[in-house]
Amino acid sequence: MKQQICILGSTGSIGTQALDVISQHPDLYEAYALTANHRWKELAEQARRFNPAAVVIADEAYYEPLKQELADMPDVKVYAGSKALEDIVESPSIDMVLTAMVGYSGLAPTIHAIKAKKKICLANKETLVVAGELILQLAQQYHVPILPVDSEHSAIFQSLVGEDANEIEKILLTCSGGPFRTFTHEQLKTVTAADALKHPTWDMGAKITIDSASLMNKGFEVIEAKWLFGVPADKIQVLVHPQSIVHSAVQFCDGGVKAQLGVPDMRLPIQYAFSFPQRLSLGGDRLDFFRQPLEFFEPDVEKFKCLAMAYEAINKGGNMPCIVNAANEIVNEGFRKGACSFLAMGDIIEKAMQTVAFDCNPDYDVYVQTDAEARRVALDIMNNK
Repeated sequence: MKQQICILGSTGSIGTQALDVISQHPDLYEAYALTANHRWKELAEQARRFNPAAVVIADEAYYEPLKQELADMPDVKVYAGSKALEDIVESPSIDMVLTAMVGYSGLAPTIHAIKAKKKICLANKETLVVAGELILQLAQQYHVPILPVDSEHSAIFQSLVGEDANEIEKILLTCSGGPFRTFTHEQLKTVTAADALKHPTWDMGAKITIDSASLMNKGFEVIEAKWLFGVPADKIQVLVHPQSIVHSAVQFCDGGVKAQLGVPDMRLPIQYAFSFPQRLSLGGDRLDFFRQPLEFFEPDVEKFKCLAMAYEAINKGGNMPCIVNAANEIVNEGFRKGACSFLAMGDIIEKAMQTVAFDCNPDYDVYVQTDAEARRVALDIMNNK
C-alpha cells in the first residue's frame, strides 16, 4: 500500500521538493491532498501532474479560478478557506502530513492533524515556536510521531538514532550566517530586502530567507530544538558555518560528537522524515570533501540581536515565543515592503516583547489572542517609527 501524503504548502520550496521525492518513489508514496495559500495556478499545475484526491486554496478569493481551471478533472475535489485546511488533514485516507506552510498559519491545521492521529513531518517551525508545550502534549496524548524536516533538526535526529538514553551534553546547531555575516553595524543600516534575499547556500521562500539574514530563523530553530529533543536552551549552541555542509551535530557526555553532513538539499531531510527508519535512494549531488574547507564561527548576537531575543523568549517561556513570532511576521513583511529597516526589525520585536501581555501558562485560546495582540502592537510601533 502506498503511503498517502497531505502536503500543507505544496507550492513553496519545501512542498515542491517533497513532490520531487514522491515522484522518485511512486511505488511508495502518493500525494493525496495538496494545499496552497494563494498560488492557485501552481496548485492547479501540481494537481494535473500528481492527480491528488483534493486540493485546498487557503485564500478563498482564488476558489473560483482554481475550480474552473480543474473543471476537466472531476476526480480532484477543490476546497477553499482555513477551515478546509483543518478538515482535509483529518481525512481517513491520509497516512502522514507534511506541514510546509510558512508562519503561524501552520499551527491550527497541525493540531487537527495530530488529533486525527496522522504522522507529522514538521517543516513549519513556527508551530513549535508558538505552542511547543501544547503540541508536545497533544502528540503524546494521541500517540503521534513528529519527525523533523528542517535540515538542522533532521541532522540532530539522525545523529541521535541508536543513542537511545545516552546523555546529550550539547546540541550544535549550525547556520550559514546569511548574506550579511561579514557586514559591519554601519553597513547593516542600509541593506535592503533585495540584498537579504540573496541567500548564499539555501533556496528558501522570501520570509524564511529574511529570517535567515537576521538570524531570527536560527533563534526559532533553537526553540524548536528545545521542544523536539528535550534539551534546555543553554545546552544548544549556534555555530555559524557558511558552507552549510555540516547540517548540525550532537555532543554527548563523553565528549564524542556525531554530525550529519551533506550537500545543501532539502530533499534528503524530507525523504528521511517520510521513510524513517529506512534510507531510500535519492537522486542528486553528492558531497565532495575536497572541494572546500569547513569553517565555523561564533555568531555576533550584538549585531544580530534577534538570535539573543529568541533565547530570551524561550527562557522566559509562556506566551513570549508566540509574541516574538507574531511581531517577527509583521516586521519581516514590513522590511520586504520597505516599511522598516533591517535593524529596526529587532528593535520593534524587542518593544513588542515589553508591551504585549505576558502569560506564563497559556492554552490555545491565549496563543490566538497573543498572536493577534502582538501583531497589532508591532504594526503600531512600525507605523509610528
